[in-house]
Amino acid sequence: MVAMSRTVAVGDRRGFTMIELMVVLVILSVGLVLVVPRFDGALAGLEIKGAARDLASGLRYARGRAIASGEPVGLFVDVEQGLYWIGDDARQRKLPGGIDLRMVTGTTEVVGDSVGAITFFPDGSATGGRLTLAAGQRRYRVDVQWLTGRVGITAGGGAGGDA
Repeated sequence: MVAMSRTVAVGDRRGFTMIELMVVLVILSVGLVLVVPRFDGALAGLEIKGAARDLASGLRYARGRAIASGEPVGLFVDVEQGLYWIGDDARQRKLPGGIDLRMVTGTTEVVGDSVGAITFFPDGSATGGRLTLAAGQRRYRVDVQWLTGRVGITAGGGAGGDA
């Protein structure tokens, strides 16, 4: 039987000194200070993109509901309050703060000073319209084609609310 042994010399221990650890922490802190502000813009970009997707989903839902029920269904938007709701549903959805919302729709779809609608019909068509969301330099357009009722999202599209 062979016995194996392992010896480590006491003076052979290697590690980091406290000064080396402090230098690494300072470097990491400086890097963090430089990187974190960049995430703020990224989060705002995700917020406006999410809001555009939510509006588009609401419009698609309204279209599907109109086709399924055989009755016209509208998506109503209050551009001043940043609210939208579908048909006679009392549940209002609020867009995140800091988003400028503009709407272009037919004159028959204007309900009040700041409320308009895009209505979908049982054959899938719609009154058509455009919702423009803007926050800083970021801009998204949600377009509804009147003939087909097709809903599309375009990033960076045009100035606020132009047709």
